[in-house]
Amino acid sequence: MTIQQGHRDGEREMARKTETLLDGLAFPEGPRWHAGALWFSDMHFYRVMTVEPDGRSEVVVEVPNRPSGLGWLPDGRLLIVSMTDRRVLCLEASELRVHAELADLASFHCNDMVVDGVGRAYVGNFGFDLDAGADLEPTALVRVDPDGGARVVADGLKFPKGMVHTPDGGSLIMAETFGACLTAFDIEDDGSLTRRRQWARLEGAFPDGICLDAEGAIWVASPVSGEVMRVREDGDVTERIAVETQPYACMLGGADRRTLFICTAAASHPDLCRERRSGRIESVRVEVPGAGLP
Repeated sequence: MTIQQGHRDGEREMARKTETLLDGLAFPEGPRWHAGALWFSDMHFYRVMTVEPDGRSEVVVEVPNRPSGLGWLPDGRLLIVSMTDRRVLCLEASELRVHAELADLASFHCNDMVVDGVGRAYVGNFGFDLDAGADLEPTALVRVDPDGGARVVADGLKFPKGMVHTPDGGSLIMAETFGACLTAFDIEDDGSLTRRRQWARLEGAFPDGICLDAEGAIWVASPVSGEVMRVREDGDVTERIAVETQPYACMLGGADRRTLFICTAAASHPDLCRERRSGRIESVRVEVPGAGLP
């Protein structure tokens, strides 16, 4: 597993190899660095887990309707996207309760989420039945306020996936998987989104999970091309790291936030994921630390 060599777009001439931190998973998604460990959803085994830098792992909670995006309220409670019943759940002690009902706002399974510093959660959804091979349908991004109230804050999105908040809290950047681009918004004081714009066009890639570094570049998991890529706002790709299977999400973490954790799997269909157990958490060291949220 090495970086793809090349001179285009100013890509770095260096080789990196990922290491496997944890394997035997169904489909790891939604990685978040929090409290000294990587938290993630093993989506198709219906559980939220943690793994520490030494490889020790733990199941945090079982989520029967598929967990996905993760985030924390300011008081430390964990929020979890429950996909198929279109809810955001809150873990209080060891019990799950409903934080927000999104069935009237999300047109299909809920998916990724980013939670800001005041507890507002931005939640995407599929928009159509991907696993059944349905036609693409644009969909909406929903904001869930700390009291559980929810509203649509953007629409017409082509499979909204990974999201980040910039360190100043002023911008939200998301991956539109089937738009083959990263899309940015300004965040107003009330949490509404304005000034929608294309942040980067990604030719030949279908961006999935993303994370932001301290230089303002974004690491993008691109499952179809089998790589994670570091992208600048103008679309310049500065680095590519290939994996053996397919990367679906990534997160900068570790004590210095210079470890890039990558969620990989050989398939995404739920039945195949449970059968093959090919999911892994892989990691590689990079130069620029993580920044912003998540």
